[in-house]
Amino acid sequence: MEAGALRHRVAIQEPVEARNSYNEAINTWALVAVVWAWVAPLAGREFFAAEHVQSEITHRVRLRYRAGITSEMRVVYAGRVLMIQSVIDRGERRRELELMCREVQ
Repeated sequence: MEAGALRHRVAIQEPVEARNSYNEAINTWALVAVVWAWVAPLAGREFFAAEHVQSEITHRVRLRYRAGITSEMRVVYAGRVLMIQSVIDRGERRRELELMCREVQ
């Protein structure tokens, strides 16, 4: 992976359960890391093919390998929220991750 391709700054967040002032459990998001990544919307044919495999895949995010990234996390990029649908270790060499994501409003 070329360093120049990683030109987008993204935040990776994980769900956590916190307590409010009434000691009730609430779901919130905690920051895991802020990393450089490559973010691209899927083009027509890719979107159509990905939609058959997984529902509503809208973006592909590539970043350097980082252990612990799961499909329960999300990516926040430029104020947009991308829910991770699958995590792919490209080449199975622990050098690069590809996250297939679905944008939520």
